[in-house]
Amino acid sequence: MPTVLIIDDNSAVAIALEVLFSLHDIDAMRALSPEAGLALLEHHPFDLVIQDMNFSADTTSGEEGTALFRAIRARHPDLPVILLTAWTHLDAAVDLVKAGAADYLAKPWDDNRLIATVNNLIELGQAKRALQQRVQAELRQRHELERGYDLRGMVWQDPATERVVHLACQVARADVPVLISGPNGTGKERIAEIIQANSSVRDGPFVVLNCGAIPSELIEAELFGADAGAYTGASKAREGKFEAADGGTLFLDEIGNLPLAGQMKLLRVLETGRFERLGSNRERQVKVRVVSATNADLQAMIRAGSFREDLFYRLNVIELRLPPLAARPLDILPLARHFLGADKQLHPAAQAALMAHPWPGNVRELKNVMLRAGLLAGGDIIKAADLGLPAAVAGAGGAAGAPEDGNREPDRDAIGQALSRAGGVVAQAAAELGLSRQALYRRMERLGIARS
Repeated sequence: MPTVLIIDDNSAVAIALEVLFSLHDIDAMRALSPEAGLALLEHHPFDLVIQDMNFSADTTSGEEGTALFRAIRARHPDLPVILLTAWTHLDAAVDLVKAGAADYLAKPWDDNRLIATVNNLIELGQAKRALQQRVQAELRQRHELERGYDLRGMVWQDPATERVVHLACQVARADVPVLISGPNGTGKERIAEIIQANSSVRDGPFVVLNCGAIPSELIEAELFGADAGAYTGASKAREGKFEAADGGTLFLDEIGNLPLAGQMKLLRVLETGRFERLGSNRERQVKVRVVSATNADLQAMIRAGSFREDLFYRLNVIELRLPPLAARPLDILPLARHFLGADKQLHPAAQAALMAHPWPGNVRELKNVMLRAGLLAGGDIIKAADLGLPAAVAGAGGAAGAPEDGNREPDRDAIGQALSRAGGVVAQAAAELGLSRQALYRRMERLGIARS
């Protein structure tokens, strides 16, 4: 049951509130002075505080209520506070709302409004705590990953990427083929590197073959090697990728582009570990961990007869799906800063433009944009115009964030949008806006934005 602390020196008011809350399944405790209220806060968990603005018959300024609110705020910054005020204290109450109070209600209060306000604030607080717990759990999981695994410098913040990286680390030590699917430019090769770096063959070679970059007539020679004279121009024997990867990992990128003849021979190697070079009758034995990747719909290719179903199931013992960058938006700004380097910073309008862009080229496109912006920008602050993104997106970013001509801070709309994207996590919203957490808190206070 949620619990509310009532701080009011008028016992009749405190009892009336306590009875009202009990009728709506809300527990309540009473304190008849600021000192008693602060003492209860130190020893009991509360979901919300309702406090009077005046505790002395000698004054009607609301100074005691202001001091109490600031004491609560200093000791319990995330605890919502509702102010009960007479009209003579209204200006002080409004000032405190600007400083972070959740709301104020005039005496005599409206029961329905009070209960609705209290319930809304309690639900908001519960949702915020659940979000914070989830974020903390994700941070703990990430720290465990960083301590226990070689992540090959992978940069991410989005939970969607976290799940893929975590699963890649889990399957790394299992000696089974892995298929990594996802659009071009999402970082499939980096996931393959993580699998290799944490596998039982991590000290062996990591060999990459892009099946889409090799002519179909040469793909078998690339995979299995060729003896001298095996084809026109083969003046000497050459080692194939399987031989080069013996004792390590072979990463077959764009596996959907492998010709049917190559698919059949690949299937045999996966089943037996044996193959023959082109132009040779001698079988060779290798032990290779195969990780493949594709941006194609292999199931559709199977139905069309262009990809072998038996090979698909051989390659797809474990499948890791890497989402497009647009589906993991919390990765955008950390990656952008990583590609930009520590000597340059992103203007809030540039950050908004980056978040608004759909990134059809995914991480690869983002990397190119940031490298170009870093080279062509006129200073250490990267503005939206420096990014070279479509004018409509850059304009929207400039409107959403702070203006680029000068050092003006983000406005109410920009802060609200950033907090919404960050799920209410102020530190994350501050990072997106290019501010410190304390700077964002100060800006929110000046704009009258409550710390929910």
